[in-house]
Amino acid sequence: MELSADEARRIALRAQGLLGAPDRRGGVRGVLRALGAVQLDTISVLARSHELVPYARLGAVGREAVERAYWTPAPPGGPSPEPHAFEYWSHAACVLPIEEWPLFAFRRRAFRARPHWNHELSDDAYDTVVKQLRDEGPLTATELGGAKNGGPWWDWSDAKIAVERALMYGEVVCTGRRGWKRVYDLAERAVPAALLHDRLSDTECLRPLVRLAGKALGVGTRADIADYHRLKGEQVDAVIADSGLVPVTVQGWGRRAWADPEALAAPPRGRHRTTLLSPFDSLVWERARTERIFGFAHRLEAYVPKPKRVHGYFAMPLLAGGRLVGRVDPARSGTTLVARQVSLAGPKAVAPMAQALREAAEWVGCDAVRIERVETPGLAAELARAVA
Repeated sequence: MELSADEARRIALRAQGLLGAPDRRGGVRGVLRALGAVQLDTISVLARSHELVPYARLGAVGREAVERAYWTPAPPGGPSPEPHAFEYWSHAACVLPIEEWPLFAFRRRAFRARPHWNHELSDDAYDTVVKQLRDEGPLTATELGGAKNGGPWWDWSDAKIAVERALMYGEVVCTGRRGWKRVYDLAERAVPAALLHDRLSDTECLRPLVRLAGKALGVGTRADIADYHRLKGEQVDAVIADSGLVPVTVQGWGRRAWADPEALAAPPRGRHRTTLLSPFDSLVWERARTERIFGFAHRLEAYVPKPKRVHGYFAMPLLAGGRLVGRVDPARSGTTLVARQVSLAGPKAVAPMAQALREAAEWVGCDAVRIERVETPGLAAELARAVA
């Protein structure tokens, strides 16, 4: 089957929940299950990335409601209630639907096969941390004895190394965040008994993960599908023929692709979202795919030295009409949302950018928007009027 580049773009947007009516009944948990993974990151400008992802799809859902949808924290000293999600290494550190726990057995086994993970650990530290969690219930690394030794950020304490290792092995699970600190509990308490197993072979894990990645992407190349959960290309190759995805050709892509058969069954229709996207949003987190589908060169510059930045510290792409038509590097000053640097594809992007900025400002509790710099010649005054 052959798809045009435009058909592939629309299929991708619908698969990511950015074309058509949003699933408001499913809410944030519905977004998480549709995407299969929501990336976490420490950076908070407008909000943290895991909040921005459902906002982009659902609109101004309350930020506390987002946290409750991901995590159901245990009462102090009490057992963890049955979770809706868990945190693990997928595309990066991600929130994942709890039903995906068995599918990451292949990764837990891989972590156990290289036990040092670049950190030495004293003989009894691991057992001490596990015993403390068993005796005291859910705890942060600080409560387990301290996260750091007092040196640089990577100078973890034995307790932090041990609990992170236990997390990677699957003996411990992150049941939530408290002041952005992970809250750890024993997996045997926090993961539903029916899901708490590593019985699936690597192939039995990889096949559904590839299928779920293809479904979340709508259509993707081998590299796109592998990148979704950071699989190896050969792991994708081993299972894709039996994954349920359909081989397709996309005009202009120059490489073989696979599509979700349900995405091919009905043409994508409906209203496009106008919104700012987190740089860690799964629509744009893979740079080569973003450029191939949208013709948009996207790069997070937060970790680039300031003199070398082109678009700003946390430049957020603007999605409007199913296309990426600009970007803005935002900040907050009191109750004002500051657009420190704005780039627009042209005059038609002014109104969508103004709308997206006003809506984002209201969502995070700002009552004004200030434009500092517009890179696109001749559009600064027009944008300032539009957001006023």
